[in-house]
Amino acid sequence: MEKYWVKSYPQGVPQEIADERASDVVQLFENSIERFASRPAFTNLGATLTFVEIAQKTQALAAYLQQKLGFNTGDRVAIMMPNVLQNPIAIFGVLRAGMTVVNTNPLYTPRELVHQLKDSGARAIIILENFAHVLAEVIDQTEVEHVVVTKMGDCLPLPKSLVVNFVVKYVKKMVPRFQLSKTLAFNDVLAEGAELDYQRPPLTGADIAFLQYTGGTTGVSKGAVLSHGNISSNVEQARLWINPVIKEGDELIVTALPLYHIFSLTANCLTYMQVGAQNYLITNPRDMPGFVKELKSIRPTAITGVNTLFNGLLNTPGFEAVDFSRLRVALGGGMAVQRAVAQRWQQATGIPLLEAYGLTETSPGVTINPLDRKDYSGSTGLPLPSTDVAIRDEEGNALGLNEAGELYVRGPQVMQGYWNRPEETAEVLSEDGWLRTGDVATIDAQGYVYIVDRKKDLILVSGFNVYPNEIEDVVAAHPGVLEVGAIGEPDEHSGEVVKIVVVKKDPGLTEEQIIAHCKSNLTGYKVPKFVEFRRELPKTNVGKILRRELRGTVTSISNTQ
Repeated sequence: MEKYWVKSYPQGVPQEIADERASDVVQLFENSIERFASRPAFTNLGATLTFVEIAQKTQALAAYLQQKLGFNTGDRVAIMMPNVLQNPIAIFGVLRAGMTVVNTNPLYTPRELVHQLKDSGARAIIILENFAHVLAEVIDQTEVEHVVVTKMGDCLPLPKSLVVNFVVKYVKKMVPRFQLSKTLAFNDVLAEGAELDYQRPPLTGADIAFLQYTGGTTGVSKGAVLSHGNISSNVEQARLWINPVIKEGDELIVTALPLYHIFSLTANCLTYMQVGAQNYLITNPRDMPGFVKELKSIRPTAITGVNTLFNGLLNTPGFEAVDFSRLRVALGGGMAVQRAVAQRWQQATGIPLLEAYGLTETSPGVTINPLDRKDYSGSTGLPLPSTDVAIRDEEGNALGLNEAGELYVRGPQVMQGYWNRPEETAEVLSEDGWLRTGDVATIDAQGYVYIVDRKKDLILVSGFNVYPNEIEDVVAAHPGVLEVGAIGEPDEHSGEVVKIVVVKKDPGLTEEQIIAHCKSNLTGYKVPKFVEFRRELPKTNVGKILRRELRGTVTSISNTQ
């Protein structure tokens, strides 16, 4: 099968990854502990854990899961929390126990959460208490047997931990009441696990490390099966790419995107962990003044994010006072990096904002710009080492250079398939390992990939996938709605926002009623920002709504922000 060979990789970057690399994520973790034991690993809310401290806590959690709860290799454990110190402890604790991490968005509604827990068959969940009320609504509909609850300040030193926990719950009132029976306290689990024997599981590259939920190319959210081999390969691919510009044991990367997002998980947590970096966790990046205040207290060497995050920082007072003298890498992904934002970023920091491309289904990295590139290019870069890319037409025929078609990807980072969905897996993953991305792209003579558009009707809100089918299903469930179509509308802040076009069943139906219904069933970024009412929707001759005809013919849009 065809491949577009890159004429020349950046100096010092091989075209293939070595066979002797770590075969599983636990081995990657252990290698880092051995090499960087006393170095700071993760920092959050003013507290720092070294690599060896992370090792001790994760081993305790792993032992508890194995010995106390009696879980087996391959059992699924959900993790539902923002970027706090407990998050990496939970991730590596579950992996070191030989179990599979089910990363779960803490902003999920009950409907979204119950689907993911049921679909994954998670036997346990580790959850921040701020979101336990959502779990309480649906836990009886799932296979979850054990709930480990943690508080915001649990990994902070005394007395700060007590103060933070008190303020979060009683002053800021950020913990809604919930009722769950037989919960386990996170710190009690670690204390008891520290007294138990830990058994290092005999993992292979084929064992499942993560069930990373995504809409795939269409439809309901489904779990991309990412093996230890997939993840460790992508980490090695990324490490080789950044190796010429990083200094092992002297890196500080700002981790603002949540660790449940595959971009942040692989690029920040895992790749930079492998080079002994300090991950500086931002719990609430939406608080831009607070974010900038934290940036002023450090001198980062790397930062990743989506376009909206960089744009938000640039427009926050005080950003100009941040010390970027040590910054070597600024990487944008998850959504297109806008030229205006990239140019402003480079003017403000002196460092180019480079774009990369990936998918949940590819662990996620596929292409990335050379780190010695001096300015914004509009390209998502070159294929990572050991990564094949191709452009094909609707019939699967190979297209030439600079011809637009669907982007296909093959490499060791490509997922095993969708969890328990063989038919949907077969639609996107061929027997010889080629993944259909659903994205339209071109490739130039130097091997640079340019994303032209999305083949499917995917809506991309601040780097998060929103699928029209899901939005339409929720809106159509409202008794006052006859028909609905969902599309994306351009937005200067988030790239796109959701717009719905509705045909009323109830003449008295209002946009406020629809939005209220959506807010109770959808995560915030999925809630429509615009509602338009029409007498009918354009359809094919078999009755399928023509979403493309909903665009560009708007006569009246109601802004519901």
